[in-house]
Amino acid sequence: MLVVGRSQVETLLDMDALIDALASAMTDLSAGRAAAPDRVAATVPERDGFLAAMPGYVPSAGALTSKLVSVFPRNAGTPLPTHQALIVAFDPDTGEPTALLDGTALTAARTAACSALSARLLARADASVLALLGTGAQARSHARAMCRVRPLRHIRVAGRNPDHATALAAELSAELGIPAEAVASYAQALDGADIAAATTHAVDPVVRRPWLTPGVHVTSVGFNPAGREVDDATIADALVCVESRQAALAPFPAGSNDLLHPIRDGVITADHVHAELGELLTGSRPGRTAPDQITLYKSVGVAVQDAAAAALVVEAARERSAGTHLDLN
Repeated sequence: MLVVGRSQVETLLDMDALIDALASAMTDLSAGRAAAPDRVAATVPERDGFLAAMPGYVPSAGALTSKLVSVFPRNAGTPLPTHQALIVAFDPDTGEPTALLDGTALTAARTAACSALSARLLARADASVLALLGTGAQARSHARAMCRVRPLRHIRVAGRNPDHATALAAELSAELGIPAEAVASYAQALDGADIAAATTHAVDPVVRRPWLTPGVHVTSVGFNPAGREVDDATIADALVCVESRQAALAPFPAGSNDLLHPIRDGVITADHVHAELGELLTGSRPGRTAPDQITLYKSVGVAVQDAAAAALVVEAARERSAGTHLDLN
């Protein structure tokens, strides 16, 4: 079995190739060719955390994987990530386990890459100002991904901890060569932003309709069983797209409070979810229809994303003789 660690995953996973691979995976999923059952989880109530299992199969990638991911929001602000994961890859012809990969870096990258894919499909072509809401691994990964699909010229960073926002802005400016600044509030970050990436564990919404500029594309990837990232008014006004209707509208631990709560409260119906990314890619559902339209991609994370990303890592590791081989016999 091939074992690939976190730093190796980060080195081997090319963001441009990942965005393209996810486009194929999303198309497979919407067409019914891929398999991604709703995730299941064992909860740890005393720590507000859970451990989830996510098996997936993507025929276009020849990928069969299962991920174990722990989500512990109380890790925010500590050296430990809020999301930690392992992924096992299996031979889709025989079912033999073939690789064990760090899933923490992979999850951050594939989540951001799919947000970037949504921006490629829905953001205005001239979108150039990015608002990053949150200062953790997902915020960092989203900045790296979004600059691959739109001509970013400015990044604003906002979070609960001003020092973390300042540090991330400085890091992104140096790494990406794009001016980035820390701002004092989520509202300030969103003012005039063309793309907004919400990457928090917020209890109360960090994306609110009065703060949004016409034509903004919002991506929301944060998860908190007790809260939500996006307010009702934004959900009601936006063209809403998801990875999978089934996953996004499923009960905990699979679905999204950002959609389930306004449906429960009669603000919207399930039909308000306009399209899956795979439907946008095939043209079976239209995307943005006007420059001032607000578009929203609500992500819950689906296993086909992990499978497609893992396939890229395993292929690259074999080509470069990277990783360690472990005999389980």
